[in-house]
Amino acid sequence: MDATTAERWMRVALAEARAALDHHDVPVGAVVVAPDGTELACGRNRREQQRDPTAHAELEALRAAAATLGTWRLDGCTLVVTLEPCAMCAGALVQSRIARLVFGTDDPKAGAVTSLFDLVRDPRLPHRVEVHRGILAGDCATLLRSFFTPRRYTPQRQGARVDEWGGLENR
Repeated sequence: MDATTAERWMRVALAEARAALDHHDVPVGAVVVAPDGTELACGRNRREQQRDPTAHAELEALRAAAATLGTWRLDGCTLVVTLEPCAMCAGALVQSRIARLVFGTDDPKAGAVTSLFDLVRDPRLPHRVEVHRGILAGDCATLLRSFFTPRRYTPQRQGARVDEWGGLENR
């Protein structure tokens, strides 16, 4: 997937992420693209809406893509998501046999692709995923920051610094 195509699909994922705001969910969006370049399914965070801890954008998109194809094997498909997947979602990518992951911004607190772990490329697992990171990272991070900043504001303290999403991190 070239950079122009990746950006086009990331804009679709960003639209899904913005739609998650309508039901007060963290704005993360995802889209599964078939090997022929067509859209199979979209997903967005729905944890608050469904009261389901597993209703992450990636899982919503993977489930819908599997239903569209009529199989759990998503061989040759690409998942485009606005935020680096967590351990649960990274595991689902491996299990679904996704060929490629394209993500926007890193998640230094829970990311399981480059930040904390590298589950999708672990040679001990039965499948490895090609990874492309940083696609429209600024747009993805800005959307997340706009969601979290009003929820996490606390006065500046000595010894604290602002993290990349606008929250305070103790040092």
